Amino acid sequence: MAKEFSRIDVRGVAGRIGAEIRDLDLTAMDGYDPGIMTEIRAALLRHKVIFFREQNLSHAAQVTFACRFGEVTRLPGAKHGTHPEGFPEILIVDPDAKGTRHGLKFEERLRRKSLRHDSGWHVDVGSAVNPPAISVLSCEVATECGGDTQWTSLVAAYEGMSSPLRQLADGLRAEHGLHAGVRLLFSDDEDLEIIRKRVGDTLLSLHPVVRVHPETKQRALFLPPASVSHIAGVLPWESDGILGLFFAHLSRPEYTVRHHWQPGDVAVWDNRSAAHLQPADLHHTDYRRRMYRVLGRADL
Repeated sequence: MAKEFSRIDVRGVAGRIGAEIRDLDLTAMDGYDPGIMTEIRAALLRHKVIFFREQNLSHAAQVTFACRFGEVTRLPGAKHGTHPEGFPEILIVDPDAKGTRHGLKFEERLRRKSLRHDSGWHVDVGSAVNPPAISVLSCEVATECGGDTQWTSLVAAYEGMSSPLRQLADGLRAEHGLHAGVRLLFSDDEDLEIIRKRVGDTLLSLHPVVRVHPETKQRALFLPPASVSHIAGVLPWESDGILGLFFAHLSRPEYTVRHHWQPGDVAVWDNRSAAHLQPADLHHTDYRRRMYRVLGRADL
């Protein structure tokens, strides 16, 4: 590790994914050796998700830091959700801050409609033609217990499959769409409203099941259950069987890392090679989290 990173202190936190970078003030990057940012980028590519403790970034500082990875992006209009005043690049991740658009009741309702127990695994904006390349998430309010976020290495998932399964995956494409991981019913008025919105403003894409990372050239099993509706070009029952097999493999514990948030923490992950899972253990409690997310524009 010392040979690869001489300017920053990188400590792995799980066997296949995740590292913490210590003793670095992200607000003071302008005064640092430019090589430090080069090594941060290298750590991100190697470990897929990196963590910084006790940063307490302002909105402006978070946007500035995210821009060091490239141009930032956002979804247009109401699709983006709520943002802090003056910072449209930032999404507020807080069920109590989303007003009538979402809210905790909405999230719990969709969770109960999940097609599988692991349907929450996703990449940010996976249904876009060009999903974001980088996600930067900072924590303002954390829970006393629970509320952990998990990540899984899509590269490790691909490499962990047997050769025949890799060959199968290499030749497939999958359709991605919003709410693909839940079952919406035409007989349910609230579901029907969601369906109407989806039809009126469709966000669908067709991605290879295996995507080649533009920088590392690693192959990743790009198949997040939350957004994938079906495998293209096969019969429905064939698609269900293939997806069930790949979904079960994608989030095997040995490919994952989990992070217990503290106020001031910052996580940066490569949205091209890692999927993540929001906490599902808070819906029955009074605990709330408040996070802020910035996305980096895709280069694929």
